[in-house]
This record gives sequence, structure tokens and C-alpha cells, in this order.
Amino acid sequence: MRIEHLQQRLHALGALPCHEQRVLRDWVQARPHDQGRRRPKDYLPLTLRDALPALDAELQGLARLLSSHPGEDGSARLLVGLADGLTVESVLLPRGGLCVSSQVGCAVGCLFCMTGREGLIRQVTSGEIVAQVVLARGQRAVNKVVFMGMGEPAHNLDNVLEAIDLLGTQGNIGHKNLVFSSVGDPRLFERLSAGVVKPALALSLHSSKQALRERLLPHAPKMTPDELVDMGERYALATGYPIQYQWTLLEGINDGPDEMDGIVRLLKGKYALLNMIPYNQIPGVDFKRPSWERARAIAADLHQRGVLTKLRDSAGQDVDGGCGQLRARAQASSAAAPPQAIRFHRPSRVEG
Repeated sequence: MRIEHLQQRLHALGALPCHEQRVLRDWVQARPHDQGRRRPKDYLPLTLRDALPALDAELQGLARLLSSHPGEDGSARLLVGLADGLTVESVLLPRGGLCVSSQVGCAVGCLFCMTGREGLIRQVTSGEIVAQVVLARGQRAVNKVVFMGMGEPAHNLDNVLEAIDLLGTQGNIGHKNLVFSSVGDPRLFERLSAGVVKPALALSLHSSKQALRERLLPHAPKMTPDELVDMGERYALATGYPIQYQWTLLEGINDGPDEMDGIVRLLKGKYALLNMIPYNQIPGVDFKRPSWERARAIAADLHQRGVLTKLRDSAGQDVDGGCGQLRARAQASSAAAPPQAIRFHRPSRVEG
């Protein structure tokens, strides 16, 4: 279900704009309709009131909690079931954050990412994206949403921007606390600049060398690191939010002095923050995670050279936290389960 279609249904049930906003606000803030000064029986049209129970049940079915995996850092990885039986992952982060998925699978094919290994299966609708937030708000307070879960948000722009608009207008989430993460796409910058809600932006850099970045992110748009940073800087200055550049630190691949010089060349003096994240080990993938001591020394050196750098660890390391791993384990368990067990079915791959 897309939010646009939900709005059309509400209109068909007699909702005026104020009624539509009330119903959507109740949903995205995960609160009952009778909360506040006005109850539905006193405020909403009769046809809409009569339809609310069935509509609420349908919205609740967009995202169901299949399992929760708490981490020692205060995070919790959630395996979320969609209405058609497919699954995605959401992550409850410490201090009120939530990471959501925008696709089932991903077409970018990053070599160090579990999600990218299965390709794109389908887009997640705007309703399913918001439903992940609603589901999480049933667990704990959520005041920040980052689009850093499964999928490339720029490849699902209509749905992601529709979800961002609702979260930023009716969801009680500040615009700079909506973080759009992307490998970069010229269409993305055009659409973000035109929106009423302008989210913060996190761009996956991973290398200062074009050839290496293309090898690590084989199906990302062919933007050079310089082009990516240039477009990011313009968006940062237009919105007043610094760009977060993401750098997955791979031992012996992008952790050498030449890459550090490249980072300084690209980011020194920019309205930017570099998030350096040591690689989250994936079974069967040859990349290695550098030691925390080496990662800390690299981050300190960059900071001293004029690049604001934060060393971060992927949430849920103690529960194999990389996006896609939880879903992959569920699929593997499903394939090995006896016939009477609950199964998560993997559909045939489709091109996206």
C-alpha cells in the first residue's frame, strides 16, 4: 500500500484534509484514535468512522514483528514480515533511532554487503516503510529514522520520499532527524531539493578512487567521488545540515595512507562529517575487519588533519548485525525446517 492510495481511500470515505491528517497522524505516531480532546465519534464522518476498524487492521498487517534480537549496545534487530510473506530488517538504535529498509534485496551489489548478494526482489512501498516506524514505536520511542537498512533508497525514490514527507509532517520527527542514505544519484539531489521535507543526507563514499569505488559498488551510478562530494556540498549548504559521508573500513583495501590523503583532499573544509565504520564480517566474504585500535588511529589522524571523523560500530555486532544477515539466517532456517514449521519463502529474483 502506498500512502497516496491510502489518502485516496480516505477521501472516498468522506475525509476532508483535516480528517485525513488526523487518521494519518494517529497511525504514524502509533496512538489510539480516541487520544486527545476529540474522539472519532465526535469528529470524523460516519462513513470513515465505520471503516476505521478494518482500515486499522489492514495498516497493522503491513509490517509484523517476526523476531527481535537485542544487542548489548542497546540496539535490537527486528525481522519484519510484510503482507506478502517477504521479510525485511529494521534496527532499533540507541537513543531513539530506527533504521528502516526501503527494498527487499538491493540492485547495487556492494561487494561487502549481504543484502546486495541476492539482488533486488521488490520495492518496499511507502506504507510499508512507515509501518516499520509504527511497529518500532510499539517497542520504544522513535525520534529519528535513518534509511540505511536493506536496499538503495535512491532506487525507490517515489516511495521513500512519500514516506519521508509523512514522517516529517505528521510523524513528529524533525526533518534533520530523517536521514536519507544513498550511494549517490543525480536524480536524488534534484528530488530532495524540491521537497517540502528536506531530510539530512548520508552518502556512501568508501573510496576516494573512482576505479576502486566502482569495483566495490558495481551497480552504483557512475559518479566520481569528486562529483558526489560536490553535489553533497551544495545540498548541505542549501539545507544547513552537514553531509554524512559513510566509509566502510576494509583491511588492506581502503585503509591505506593513499586513501587517507584522498579523504583529506575531498572533505577538508567541507560542511561534512565522515562516519568511519569498520567492516561487519560476513561469512563467506573475503574482506576483513581491521582492528579497533587501527581504526581508532586512522580516525584520530583524519580528525587532526581537518576532517571531522566519527568512528562508529555497526549496531548489533554481537548478533551478526550487518543488514541482510538476519533475513539470510531466517531463510536458511526455513529451508532446513521440517514441513510443519513456519517457513519464510524466498521468491524468484526479479529484475529491478
